[in-house]
Amino acid sequence: MDVNVKLLKATSYICGTLLTIGMAIFFYNYFVSGSSPWTAIGIGTVMGATFIFIMGIFLVATEETIGGKKEQGRQLS
Repeated sequence: MDVNVKLLKATSYICGTLLTIGMAIFFYNYFVSGSSPWTAIGIGTVMGATFIFIMGIFLVATEETIGGKKEQGRQLS
């Protein structure tokens, strides 16, 4: 359980940082500089942060599910 909490916190910190950076890049280049290739990089960064967050949640949920079944098996034996 402790490992899952650590993984979830690490995922949240990394994704929050990437999301903030990506939004800053996107908003600056879209509204201030006009359209440039950096706008696409900002969008890609936000999408990457979202993907990493979803994968982290999936890994934690999968480990909780598998870990719960292993614990039940040990209790029955």
